[in-house]
Amino acid sequence: MKYAIKIHKISTVEELENSWNLNDYKVLLERFDFPNAESTNINELRELLFMAITDYEPNEAAAIVLEYKLSNHLNEGQIEQLSHEMLLDKISEEYPEINLHKDLFNINQLLYKAYNGKFHNTKATVVDFEISPLQNADATITKEIVLKCFAKNLDNHTVVLRLFGDQVNAVDPFEEADDVIWELEKKDTNYKMTTSDYWMSKDEFLNEEFEAVIDFFEEE
Repeated sequence: MKYAIKIHKISTVEELENSWNLNDYKVLLERFDFPNAESTNINELRELLFMAITDYEPNEAAAIVLEYKLSNHLNEGQIEQLSHEMLLDKISEEYPEINLHKDLFNINQLLYKAYNGKFHNTKATVVDFEISPLQNADATITKEIVLKCFAKNLDNHTVVLRLFGDQVNAVDPFEEADDVIWELEKKDTNYKMTTSDYWMSKDEFLNEEFEAVIDFFEEE
């Protein structure tokens, strides 16, 4: 299948819009022994949470936020281990279960901001673009299609190409595409794609406009 892509903007960001809502902050404030926060201003609650968090040791705070966000995916021992590892490594880039990378990024950045450092600063890449199917290509744009198209326009040393070369080239199925791309939003003919800077950084994109021919895995 063939697609034409026009990139309007590539941004590097340190946090995702709407990654935490009013209720998240209120629940976390309770867990950090700051109950009954009356404010309905999300920025005020965020600042209160940052103050509450810094009353705890960094690994203790990490464990509380990890338990709140990921207790359905991680057991107590894994949470305890991650709460220490987050201070040493960029866990949101290195954790083997990439379906958790987005949540780990949001957790990491909340703690990074609260402690004004101490945790590693991690980043995300946001791409605003148009994509047009050519020659009867599938008009339903999926994360796999976007990722495979972008892969044709990335520096060869990009992590996503080094780790998923066979998937990009349809030698293997690309089930990981849904987790490599965190968000894919559509508005009219425009799209916004969000992923980790680890997978694709702003400097690794080669051209603003390009065409890409992609294939899909087929079992023999």
